[in-house]
Amino acid sequence: MALLEIRQRTGYMLLAVILGHLVLISAQVTTPGSAGKSVLEAVTFGIFSEIQRAAANGFGGVRDAWEGYIALRGVQAENEVLRREVAGLRIRLQEEKAVAEQSLRLQRLLAMRERLPIATTAARVIAGDATSGFRTVTIDKGTADGLRVDMAVISPDGIVGRVIRAGVRAAMVQLLIDRDAGAGALIARSRAGGVVVGVEGDPPLRLDYVTNLADVRTGDVVVTSGNDRIYPKGVVVGRVEAAERGAGLYKSIKVRPAVDYGRLEEVLVVVGPPGGASIEGKE
Repeated sequence: MALLEIRQRTGYMLLAVILGHLVLISAQVTTPGSAGKSVLEAVTFGIFSEIQRAAANGFGGVRDAWEGYIALRGVQAENEVLRREVAGLRIRLQEEKAVAEQSLRLQRLLAMRERLPIATTAARVIAGDATSGFRTVTIDKGTADGLRVDMAVISPDGIVGRVIRAGVRAAMVQLLIDRDAGAGALIARSRAGGVVVGVEGDPPLRLDYVTNLADVRTGDVVVTSGNDRIYPKGVVVGRVEAAERGAGLYKSIKVRPAVDYGRLEEVLVVVGPPGGASIEGKE
């Protein structure tokens, strides 16, 4: 064992001496085109330059990643600001659109009021009753404004209904599509007369008591006849959506109302003499 250890030590010492000589020789021998630099210096420079290159690349990658992260956070913050601004602009646009639509409705209401040969007062819808079958709305005018029961209520689009209850500062209006509502009506083109009533279903109006012999076509305009002494003559009710020969004496006629009862906001109440008045040819 001692001999083996001596040989190993001798080998290590020989290797160290050889390496030492190589280092000394490298330090003395110069490389071509190296401006007098030794081989040792060239090798050392090459090794350390590669280490520096790797370190620089590593630090550059970390720096680029950090700058990219910071830039991304900045973009996200800008996007959030832009989203808030867009949301604010959308709200403003909706508000301005609502104001414009209200202005247009009021202009139409005023124009209709000026054309009518009967006295009316404008009112605003302040509540509605969505109970199936019994359909009413509440308006912000009452007996203090001259309203009373059975006064007709109309809009620029057509007939709305009639006042069925009047308080001092508000009134309840029964819509024409209520199942207990009705109005004298006729076909504008052929003058065939009948009674329009509210029904369950779609469309929510039906024209009754029109003889099978009458000329009624799909698309015909239906207007009030004035015979009920409540609604002025000539107010638009709607259009015929379907007309068929009935089993008895009268046709089966479905009517699509001209008024969108789900979007009523402003109306006119006819405060003049009930019935007898005509607005045909005045629109």
